[in-house]
Amino acid sequence: MKQVLQPEGWAMPKGYANGVAASGQWVVLAGQIGWNAQAQFDSDDLVDQVRQALLNVRALLAEAGCGPEHMVRMTWYLVDKREYLARGREIGAVYREVLGREYGVAMTAVQVADLIEDRAKVEIEVTAVRPAS
Repeated sequence: MKQVLQPEGWAMPKGYANGVAASGQWVVLAGQIGWNAQAQFDSDDLVDQVRQALLNVRALLAEAGCGPEHMVRMTWYLVDKREYLARGREIGAVYREVLGREYGVAMTAVQVADLIEDRAKVEIEVTAVRPAS
């Protein structure tokens, strides 16, 4: 079970939730970057890397018997916040393409000085909760 936390009178966030309460088994994913299953980058483009990182998230969730609807938290680490903001529409379209319209997720996005993999432009961590059966 998942409940989006939205206090009365607060402005509705766009594309995420301010908070989420959930019960069940935790599924914690390591940060996923935009490389493929063979740990190789197919592109240096930010939007392409976001798509691949989200595909990686979706594959790991499926491995745990979960889907995007079970996500409760995402943290995005970006090396260039200006590019992220400038390409927001494209990134939003890729998010919907890969994960659907699952916006009941508490999200944080931060710019970092760099990521461990030199070609990585984004790293996405996810926490999900699989409901008790």
